[in-house]
Amino acid sequence: MRNARKFAKGACWLAMICAVSGWSQEKWSYGGKTGPENWGKLDRAFAACKTGKTQSPIDIRHAKAADLPAIQFDYKPAPLHIINNGHTIEIDYPAGSSITVGDKKYELKQFHFHHPSENKINKRLFNMEAHFVHADANGNLAVVAVMLKPGAGNALLATLWAHVPREPGPEKAFDDVTINAADLLPANRSYYTFPGSLTTPPCSEGVTWLVLKTPESLTQAQSDTFGSIYPDNARPEQKTNGRAVQESH
Repeated sequence: MRNARKFAKGACWLAMICAVSGWSQEKWSYGGKTGPENWGKLDRAFAACKTGKTQSPIDIRHAKAADLPAIQFDYKPAPLHIINNGHTIEIDYPAGSSITVGDKKYELKQFHFHHPSENKINKRLFNMEAHFVHADANGNLAVVAVMLKPGAGNALLATLWAHVPREPGPEKAFDDVTINAADLLPANRSYYTFPGSLTTPPCSEGVTWLVLKTPESLTQAQSDTFGSIYPDNARPEQKTNGRAVQESH
């Protein structure tokens, strides 16, 4: 029975990771009959998109200050593996990079982008939002979100956009190009945290969200480059349903 439970949890973990990783041919989108308001009807596996009570994204308001542990980032350089999966631009990351929050360690699996931002901060919407998707050894997911606003250019984005596939398809590997996900993080790592879900089908819940308070900057041209591929790949705001949002000092 113990092995069965372990297998079931592993299968669930794989399903959630696959939902936010890889070239997707699933019949969901960000508009029309297959848009967000209908996700929960498209497949029984997507039921949480309609019935879930801790769905993401949200408008982060009325956060309560708490004595939260700092997020310890340990992102390492890696070869560029980039994919246009039909819903976003995603960068897959090899094993060895992680975050640690208190006594919990999560390995970075991939990061991707939304235009405009999905989460809001005190009703404010940002040009873009980057999501860094992590999983711990037990399959629990944690997403670090970084808001992106117009300002100085970001060198990592310049590299990514120089190699971005404009049409959906299999992953493209540029092993001669080295990147570091840390180059997309602001210097100030204070954050908001709340329980949430994946923002794409199957909208699985039980995801720990860590939204950095300080945005990182990008040029308007860098924002427009992504927007020319995905002009609107943001799920609408979801109800908080009484969820508490905490913020670090």
